[in-house]
Amino acid sequence: MVENLFQNYYLSSFIAVTVLATFATRIIPFVFFERHTEHPLIKHLGRYLPAAVMALLAIVFLQRSATWSLPVIGLDALIPGALVVLVHFWRRNALLSIAAGTLPYMAIQQAGLF
Repeated sequence: MVENLFQNYYLSSFIAVTVLATFATRIIPFVFFERHTEHPLIKHLGRYLPAAVMALLAIVFLQRSATWSLPVIGLDALIPGALVVLVHFWRRNALLSIAAGTLPYMAIQQAGLF
């Protein structure tokens, strides 16, 4: 009985801390930047952060997804990656670019082509 009560208290406190942390991370930008909508830091982050995140995602994808021991090294990840770049330069549509890379990648992985 005491163990069950302790476990319920532990889980409830864990959920409460998680809720408070999530709420705090969501409200802090509005509290600190409510008067500074044109703050230079916000402009700088808005200009450079999306490209940096996409580059980081591409590097992690190539590092973790490719099979680097094949005769043609990394081809299972390089082909879909190249398709993403080509489709994005062609159409400038992020959703289409993601689909153009995801579908061939999943087909290659499921079929075991490379």
